[in-house]
Amino acid sequence: MTLRGGGYGAASVADLADVSEAVPLREVASAAREAPVPCIRLFTERVLVDRGWGRDSDYEEIEAPLIALSFRYPGARLRSSDPEPRFFTSAGGAMALMERDRAAEAHAQRLLESFGATPLDCLDDYGIAPDVAADYVVRVDGDAHAYCAFSTYALPRLRALGWQVEVDDRYRYQVVEEDVPWYASVEASEEEPDWFNLELGVEIDGRRINLLPILLDLLDNARGQKTLGALERASTRFFALPVGDTRYLPVAPDRMKVLVRVLVELYEGEGGRGTHHIAFPGRQASVLEQLDLAFAEDELAWEGETEVRQRGRRIAKAPTTSADRPKGLQATLRPYQEEGLAWLQHMRACGVGGVLADDMGLGKTLQTIAHFVTEKSHGRLVHPALVVAPTSLVFNWEREIRKFAPHLDVVVLQGPSRHDRWTRVPRADVVLTSYPLLVRDEERFSGQPFQVLVLDEAQNIKNVRSQAHKAVRTIDAEHKLCLTGTPLENNLGELWALFDFLNPGLLGDERRFRAWYRHPIERSGDEERLVALQQLVAPYILRRIKRDVAKDLPPKTELMRPVELTGKQRELYESIRVAAHAQVRQAIKKKGFVASTVSILDALMKLRQVCCDPRLVRMDAARFVRESAKYQFLFELLEEQLAGGHRVLVFSQFTSMLALVARGLSERSIGYVALTGSTQRRHEVVDAFEGGAADVFLISLKAGGTGLTLTSADTVIHYDPWWNPAAQAQATDRAYRIGQTKPVFVHNLFVAGSVEERMLRLQQRKQKLASAVLGQGPGPGTLTEDDVDALFAPLDD
Repeated sequence: MTLRGGGYGAASVADLADVSEAVPLREVASAAREAPVPCIRLFTERVLVDRGWGRDSDYEEIEAPLIALSFRYPGARLRSSDPEPRFFTSAGGAMALMERDRAAEAHAQRLLESFGATPLDCLDDYGIAPDVAADYVVRVDGDAHAYCAFSTYALPRLRALGWQVEVDDRYRYQVVEEDVPWYASVEASEEEPDWFNLELGVEIDGRRINLLPILLDLLDNARGQKTLGALERASTRFFALPVGDTRYLPVAPDRMKVLVRVLVELYEGEGGRGTHHIAFPGRQASVLEQLDLAFAEDELAWEGETEVRQRGRRIAKAPTTSADRPKGLQATLRPYQEEGLAWLQHMRACGVGGVLADDMGLGKTLQTIAHFVTEKSHGRLVHPALVVAPTSLVFNWEREIRKFAPHLDVVVLQGPSRHDRWTRVPRADVVLTSYPLLVRDEERFSGQPFQVLVLDEAQNIKNVRSQAHKAVRTIDAEHKLCLTGTPLENNLGELWALFDFLNPGLLGDERRFRAWYRHPIERSGDEERLVALQQLVAPYILRRIKRDVAKDLPPKTELMRPVELTGKQRELYESIRVAAHAQVRQAIKKKGFVASTVSILDALMKLRQVCCDPRLVRMDAARFVRESAKYQFLFELLEEQLAGGHRVLVFSQFTSMLALVARGLSERSIGYVALTGSTQRRHEVVDAFEGGAADVFLISLKAGGTGLTLTSADTVIHYDPWWNPAAQAQATDRAYRIGQTKPVFVHNLFVAGSVEERMLRLQQRKQKLASAVLGQGPGPGTLTEDDVDALFAPLDD
């Protein structure tokens, strides 16, 4: 008797015909008394796959994961591919002819196929030997991850449904089912001080397996294909165990996401399977803390240099107590300023650089001076502290130090006689200089060690290719600090530039940062990547805003004041807009969008000047336009404010516009003072206004946006909007800062429906980007061709 179905024990009607007379048969059962039990067997086998549409030379031999499906009935087991509708069984002691339950079998087949199994009889391009008892291939288009996913998800569910599941011992896609312990080993580098090596792996059956070679090879491949984001968002990944073990290790999506983030931050690239550890500097220790996020308690065992991990934990955990006022400081610190001092001390103790990014007017200068005094009182100011500031702020630093810490020895390196003062530098407590002079005297500065290096208005080094950025990188300083209310003004590249100075390597190299963070966030609005970046930089940035910490500040009211263009001014705007838009489109078509930046900005400049006053436009068509809606509106607003006893700051980006306003004020016998980039003695102008010599202060946005305290003013007028919302906020905060006792009103003038109104919308996008990175809101994208078209759109009716 020949048994069919690859050796399964069930005899067909034809096979048993010769014994039907010898054995009394019961009547044929109309259906099985019990539902058949589906049985599957997983195994791998070499098969031929047609890769060339039938051409013999294009057959490829592969090792395919196959499934044999059968059904166990009472007393019999049948292949799913057996065509016979009935079978003989001796269950119950007597031979019986029974009907197969085709509906139950079909249901089981559909269920198996829903997990991705593909019937072999549907695949014309698979060549399988006749003696191979297989009915399905696990996944016709799958890879190791897909095959392991079937083992992980399908097999437990089928078993739970009562299926009999058999896996061949040599089946290549078995999965480690139990939770295995992970380990992270950190060892000090023998080659470089304060560098460490990280190994990451699992322990299975008492054997340690280092997973870094596999993980790093995966990262290298993903970088080459520019699919790192997909890797981070991938489903469960499966990693082949070393040779001799046919199993794979599953890594869940949440754990994989954290592992990818940590490795991307620490791994410099191009090592793959030849790399058994990652080398990283101690200043990146805080990244190790993120590993614990991927594991429950006791799932990850840390070994080796535990001190570096503790350092990372200290960096990640901000101080919870405020610092006491240091002896010798002639000022009373507010509670949030005491917290700021404690944070500065915390950064110094951890040996990492930080960004004090408090809102304008919250006293970043005072907190830094308190930090200097604390270092001095504890004997840690072995070398002088160096403060680099914009030229206009050096005097302000000298005045503030002499006011709040007169016992500190200050040397100001500014002006032609600065070289004579270099002999005092080694013995000084604080040295003050400007960015231009640091660049000019770079060789001298780089040869002098400093205890602390402070960059005031640190956005001055936001361009990594600028001379200022290169110069500050050459300074030998034990501790580095950046002071800025705007750590990010336009794009994430500026943030990378700050950290390239403060903690080189923390955000990776510029290319990797651009691919991993900047492009996904700015271009695609990738929220996951934004959260990852925010978590990474959070320990190194202290950001407080006025409404949260300065509860005693009076309210600030922002007013948007639209102005309508009419008559000849409106006609001039439209004529310039049409011509400029055509020129910009032609430039973009010829040179591309990026190369057309200068042409775009030049065209927009003309439109902005028309909005401010036609007298700013150097065109014949503008010479005969006498109307200026915004100019007229400004003087109506000024007369109203001055009549109410208010003192006013007027900001504009155009110094030529301020000159026109000054002429108008003189014609109306209204007293004013002015501050622009050409002003020589700015402190005398500031003192004159604060002393009440005039009630109107005209200030250019670039010259007066920082370093001024003008709390005697309670009204701020922005005559024209600027691309950078942070620059306008800085200008506003000349009046709205600590010491202000009156409510402040901010009037933002703009021409309705014009390029100015559309600029304000772009401002909002940039503000969202900065807020998002600092953990205060969602982020947007950057300027696109669609934005340019919107900027050149016609005036609204």
